[in-house]
Amino acid sequence: MKTFKILTIIGLVSFALFSFTTVIQDEWIVPDKYVNMKNPVDAGTDKAIGKSLYSKHCKSCHGKEGYGDGPKAEEQNGDLGDFSTEEFQAQTDGELFYKSSFGRDDMPEYTKKMPDDEDRWLIINYMRTLAE
Repeated sequence: MKTFKILTIIGLVSFALFSFTTVIQDEWIVPDKYVNMKNPVDAGTDKAIGKSLYSKHCKSCHGKEGYGDGPKAEEQNGDLGDFSTEEFQAQTDGELFYKSSFGRDDMPEYTKKMPDDEDRWLIINYMRTLAE
């Protein structure tokens, strides 16, 4: 009986620690420098350019409407997000720029594929149009 209690306690503690570390690992920390960064590309700039870049670089995973349902989405391990949600749209342009530029896990780094920062800013402007 004593062994059962000890094993139960160890199991509960292990479960709690595993759950806690999973939450921490899923949080995407963006440096303050980027959180406060302003988008230098006017939101009124030709959105067709941003849409074209999005289609080329993002649509295969994130989907046409940004729901995270692109043809390659099932191959990815992480949550691809839903660009139409309030939670996604509440992020600053700088946060989105950081995530789009440097990636994480299955999200690739785009500083080499798109070395021009303006291209990534144009995609962010287009992603803003995907809000519901």
